[in-house]
Amino acid sequence: MLTVAVLISGTGSNLRALLDAVSDPEFPARVIVVGADRQADGFAHAEHYGIPTFMVPYQEFDSREAWGEELLAHLDVWEPDLVVLSGLMRLLPAAVVDAWAPRLLNTHPAYLPEFPGAHGVRDALAAGVSETGASVIVVDSGVDTGPILAQERVPVLPGDTEHTLHDRIKPVERRLLIDVVRRVATGDLDLTATA
Repeated sequence: MLTVAVLISGTGSNLRALLDAVSDPEFPARVIVVGADRQADGFAHAEHYGIPTFMVPYQEFDSREAWGEELLAHLDVWEPDLVVLSGLMRLLPAAVVDAWAPRLLNTHPAYLPEFPGAHGVRDALAAGVSETGASVIVVDSGVDTGPILAQERVPVLPGDTEHTLHDRIKPVERRLLIDVVRRVATGDLDLTATA
């Protein structure tokens, strides 16, 4: 059984979808802990499913590196097989990436390498493209530059706002993430081959 730690910053909608999926006894993975860089609304999803949580408040550290060391210490306690970033709005320090990649995954609301960074949906709209998408990647030392594990196109509709477009991307992101976790758990996806 693949064990997963999920790191969040906000409402944890992807986390909720993953927790719903792994609650099925037939699903080959389990979320064993949820961590955050702040007091996150998404902790309520973990509480609903009885999943332990931890918080490493970013603002309490003098540097990103010091925060990363504490984050690593928490992950080391749980020893998950896989770490999933689910709306964690922090760039991970090199030490965290080095310790966990390629077993460190992230979702992104764009069809990478198009529109990397924190504003993928807004940037797609600003570019006037007819389609964008969702991606699941291995986290590397760049910003949304890691190996792509799964992605799917999502059309941009006339009159779309950042909100309406993101609302259509999110279900695709969730489905792709759940599928990637399943494939890693069953051995159909070998993350070491991406490194």
